[in-house]
Amino acid sequence: MSSMHEQAMNYVYQQVLQRLSGYLNRNERTALQLLIQRLIVAAGGIDRIGGYKVLVAFSGGKDSAYTVAMLRAAQLTIAARGPATFRLRVANMRHAGITSAVMGNIDRCYSALFLHDDPRVELLVIDHQYVQIFEPDLPFSTAGREQNRSDLLLGGHLTAGDARTTFCNSCYLGMADFVVRAASWGDGVNAVISGDSLKEQKQYATWIMRLARHGGRQIEPWHTLGFSGALSVIDSVGRAYYEELYGESAEASGYSRPPVYPNRTIAPTLLTAADLIGFRTEEHWGLLTDFLGFRFDDLAFSFSESDCANPLLMAHLRGLKAEFIEGRAYSEGIAEYLELAAAMMRRKRMPARLIAQALAAYDSPEKIADRRQLAEGYGQEAFGLGETQWVCLLFSPFVDAGARLEDFLRRYHPGMLVGLSDLHKTLAGQLAPDLVPHWLVDVSGLSLKGLQSLYAKRHVDFNDDRSIIARIRASDPDKRRVATVDPHTGAQTTELISGR
Repeated sequence: MSSMHEQAMNYVYQQVLQRLSGYLNRNERTALQLLIQRLIVAAGGIDRIGGYKVLVAFSGGKDSAYTVAMLRAAQLTIAARGPATFRLRVANMRHAGITSAVMGNIDRCYSALFLHDDPRVELLVIDHQYVQIFEPDLPFSTAGREQNRSDLLLGGHLTAGDARTTFCNSCYLGMADFVVRAASWGDGVNAVISGDSLKEQKQYATWIMRLARHGGRQIEPWHTLGFSGALSVIDSVGRAYYEELYGESAEASGYSRPPVYPNRTIAPTLLTAADLIGFRTEEHWGLLTDFLGFRFDDLAFSFSESDCANPLLMAHLRGLKAEFIEGRAYSEGIAEYLELAAAMMRRKRMPARLIAQALAAYDSPEKIADRRQLAEGYGQEAFGLGETQWVCLLFSPFVDAGARLEDFLRRYHPGMLVGLSDLHKTLAGQLAPDLVPHWLVDVSGLSLKGLQSLYAKRHVDFNDDRSIIARIRASDPDKRRVATVDPHTGAQTTELISGR
């Protein structure tokens, strides 16, 4: 880099810092100085800060966008005071919930902070087993999409569409693999910094530790585990979950991988910034929307980070369940989900304007129809699934050796009743006419292997403490009860649904 070019870039960085600082209030400026001090101490002093590299995960949501902005402010402030500053690695976990709108938020955030062309910054995307440099129009890999789809369908069929199991578990449990790949890429990092709120960190740690200890592991307190120890605990829970989901093929299929830190003698340290960084969206609304160009994703329902950004589909499935399984109106299921969503948004301290905006999207029959169409389009784009496959998932006719298969055919596909015997043969792994497996794959969205796996499994009993799927659901801090009708007995019951 020539001296003139370096001077020009330093001027640009100063302008970015000046603009960014203008959006910070007095408390945030104080927090920024404390964050800088924490980073310098962790690096071993200001003389070593130039060789210190920090990893932060960026989901594309509002809270993680704010965290990235504060770290960038710290990086540029240190650079303005001396000859060197720490290096920053920002990584995105790519999954079906990362829509084009979320990718747009990420790119606008990077552009506003001038991260793309700064040699002190690395922007990574972790897509299934692949690590790539961030590009705003980077397509989702076929392998990643297929795993997301498979996880969703198997979990959904085993639980008749339980929201947490269907949409969230695989994403949360995949964090260990994501962090390892992001931290160990290239020459590695010195620290991994968490931008989650202290409440969210505590909830996640309590949830993981409870599950791991129930599985028989003797574990030290979470705060003493360190980087490798924490990842090992998460991975042990993930292994148990995928073994229940996939059976003996889980490891061979690559659905569970040990958390290692290859080619490193010393694992990164874990740093937290949650005590310094506030997450009251109203307080930094201007920073998010005016400076970072953040736009609230219509698909993400405006109340969730993008770790599991499928609230639109959760609402849609609740409506489909009311209509097709319980014999009620689609709008009644939507109303139940809106009640949950409103409570969740208030609990997460979302601004009143965002809550009103999210609920207003469903405040008339015409808008509900529009949202239904939007959900159908997103389901096809993200997972290749339409109403036929969603209804099949909610009815879950293949589990328990196809105990509900005949009822499913009578209600939705009466023309296939004549082939009931051949359907059972195919699901049991026996020979049958070629048309039969093709029909099964088409109506379910599952592979033949996945269908046969379900046929050999039982529906998850959420009162069975031996099932890790049941334990995960029981320990969900965001679950709530809604009234429902059992589709097979007609009995009035209550059902736990997750806000995630």
